[in-house]
Amino acid sequence: MDVDLAPYDAVLFDWDGTVVDSQPLNYRCLREVLAPRGIVLDRDWYRERIGTSTDDLLVQLGVEDPVAEILDACRSLIAGRLSGLSVHAPVSAMLGRARAQGRMCAVASGGAGVIVRAAIGAVGLEGAFDVVVTREDVARGKPAPDLFLEAARRLGVTPGMCLVVEDAEEGLAAARAAGMEALDVSPWVTSTW
Repeated sequence: MDVDLAPYDAVLFDWDGTVVDSQPLNYRCLREVLAPRGIVLDRDWYRERIGTSTDDLLVQLGVEDPVAEILDACRSLIAGRLSGLSVHAPVSAMLGRARAQGRMCAVASGGAGVIVRAAIGAVGLEGAFDVVVTREDVARGKPAPDLFLEAARRLGVTPGMCLVVEDAEEGLAAARAAGMEALDVSPWVTSTW
């Protein structure tokens, strides 16, 4: 995955599925929390919506109450299992190159801030990102451009000078809507599904 970073001032990384192989963990934890409530979370349905925040997934599932309780329970399960996360080597190498070349780097994730920040620490990437923007920081999640635009704003970079690194169609659509170049890393990352 040899991408010329010279045209860009900043590289914005999606987190789940892009930097780390976290989607299987996220799925298992949400499935565990929903099962006692009589909601069956189909794996294929979930996989088709990778890149969508858990908040938005619950809306799509028609879950009305108690959303906050479900989110808290799911986040608690995930937080307790972060030690099993692995970093996708090709994306990690790109992050290292971007940092070595003096590019600003950010995470722009539809995930919960508390989980994303804890996961960054769990995989040893503290200090690798200048900015971390998560679902709580914006009005709309992907495929809306809000996460990427907010990351660019916080970095002080023009959106057109950002490269977005993504693994999901929702994120790629969000990058395009933000007026940013996007790199689909799905051919280079493998998940433990």
